[in-house]
Amino acid sequence: MVAFDRNPQDFKYLRLLSRQFPTEQSAFTEIINLSAILNLPKGTEHFMSDVHGEYEAFMHILNNCSGVVREHVDEIFGDTLTFDEKGELCTLIYYPHEKIELVRSQREDSPTWYKTMLDQLIMVARSLSSRYTRSKVRKAIPRDYAYIIDELLHTHPDENNYRVRYHERIVESILETASADDFIESLASLIKRLAVDHLHLVGDIFDRGGGAAKIMDRLLTYHSLDIQWGNHDLLWMGAAAGEPACIATVLRNNLRYDNYEILENDYGISLRELVAFADATYTAGEPITPLIKAINVLLFKLEGQIIQRHPEFDMTDRLLLDKIDHDAGTVTLADGSVWPLTTNDFPTVDPTDPYTLTSQEQHIIDKLVSEFVTADHLHRHIDFLYSHGSMYKVANGNLLFHGCVPLNEDGTFSSMNCLGTWHAGRDYLDFCDHIARRAWRVGDRDALDWMWYLWIGFNSPASGRLVRTFERAYIADKSTWVEPMDPYFTLTKSPSVCDDIMREFGVVPMACSPTGHIINGHTPVKTTKGEQPIRAEGKLLVIDGGFCRAYHPKTGIAGYTLISSSRGCRLKSHRAFTTVAEALTRNVDIESETNRFDETDRRRMVSDTDTGAKIRSQIQDLRQLLDAYRNGAIEERA
Repeated sequence: MVAFDRNPQDFKYLRLLSRQFPTEQSAFTEIINLSAILNLPKGTEHFMSDVHGEYEAFMHILNNCSGVVREHVDEIFGDTLTFDEKGELCTLIYYPHEKIELVRSQREDSPTWYKTMLDQLIMVARSLSSRYTRSKVRKAIPRDYAYIIDELLHTHPDENNYRVRYHERIVESILETASADDFIESLASLIKRLAVDHLHLVGDIFDRGGGAAKIMDRLLTYHSLDIQWGNHDLLWMGAAAGEPACIATVLRNNLRYDNYEILENDYGISLRELVAFADATYTAGEPITPLIKAINVLLFKLEGQIIQRHPEFDMTDRLLLDKIDHDAGTVTLADGSVWPLTTNDFPTVDPTDPYTLTSQEQHIIDKLVSEFVTADHLHRHIDFLYSHGSMYKVANGNLLFHGCVPLNEDGTFSSMNCLGTWHAGRDYLDFCDHIARRAWRVGDRDALDWMWYLWIGFNSPASGRLVRTFERAYIADKSTWVEPMDPYFTLTKSPSVCDDIMREFGVVPMACSPTGHIINGHTPVKTTKGEQPIRAEGKLLVIDGGFCRAYHPKTGIAGYTLISSSRGCRLKSHRAFTTVAEALTRNVDIESETNRFDETDRRRMVSDTDTGAKIRSQIQDLRQLLDAYRNGAIEERA
């Protein structure tokens, strides 16, 4: 029995709890239920990062759950199915609608094929459902076939095989009523839902690839996820809030990758006036197109205005428009070196007032701001980023953030002047989270300026490097392109530094993560140069997804994802995804290599997780309520 405390505040809480559990029976029934849940296997967590608009590759990794589905298929069917048969089943799970269409077009959609596939899908779904409560499984089952699927999942042989015949008759009826296509899609959806309990997306959904809007549309319907904002996400968040420099950067990033569709078709941002202005104002026939020239100058003017408003950003090295010698066609960098420019076409830059927009430029920016702040589709996506995202997250003994925790060379936390108050470490990331939300809710000038800084500032936890935008745009010599990184990226090779960071964020070892891990993305792991994603004796995991095709030659692979299940952790290194068409016709999956670590003999259970800690707290409260009922302190209600 739990000692009952008549503390007024606790007593008030117990009275509120009694509304949900009005009788002794309801209270101890819930205690029994929660105690049982503690002894279920821990749900599988899926970690992804840096998907950068690569929709097809993202969807394939999401569909195959970084190989979890194939692992279950191999485990369930063993040698009873061939390699190719397992591949066909997995492809059907990943792309049920498309696979059925292909099979039908090849006239292979016989009743035998349908029955075989249905039986196999039911076996996979039944195996996966055994890890959850029946209540949770029922909630995951697609509504249209909820009763039938629930029956099939819990059909087991009995003495006279009545249940087996019952199962067979259900499947026959599905075929007879021509419902197999929809039913297969529902089963495939359930399997993917049960294969992964929760998705952690560690930043950078946007830019480079053109499919970020489609990715966001899919995430809107995903069953359980959290997002740690990356610098590219924060950039779009700032743009949607109406920050002009963020808008100019979004345009520049996407125009350089020819991603017109996401701007014009997905989000309804018209580029017509900008294109007309660029063509009429800038010289064609040079390596830099008039459109890129126009957006470059707009960006550098707008950036310059922010830097001049915020000397605490310490970014005067980016003020280069006033360092251009227009007669000589050169620019003087912050270190005093002079470099020739690849173009001297700056017709709107007034040497005496280089950071002021012309009236025409101001008109274009005003119009773009208006379009970004009224783009409904974009705002639905940004609302979702705010409601499901944050600068960092502590979950199950892991610390998740996209970029870095700014450090000094000696490993201490670097301080930042944040609107007159200095912050460092966790306190600084909390400020960044707060200011990002303020930019969206309030939209004041300081908060909006900070959104731009979070995108690109050296001391920004989402960036952590000196970005050489002007140099890369206008200077051919690549020695000027070098971008120094925050000491975090080298110091975290040390386990003790990682321990200090985790301690700062309150990460404590748990049974499901005995040493704790820092998990981040942001920097592609260059395997061609010998870099490894597991660092600091396993305390730092860098899972930059490497989805962006432009980075594949540099990294040597198509990035990493992470799986944390009841059996331990598995780091997945992926080869480049080809196409959905090839996956369908040849049952080709992404080739992945698995690095297993943190494995234990004992399976990790719900009791070993954050959810387990919450459940134990709930059980404690319910025991107090039960004691209050039995002592007569609170009366039962019928």
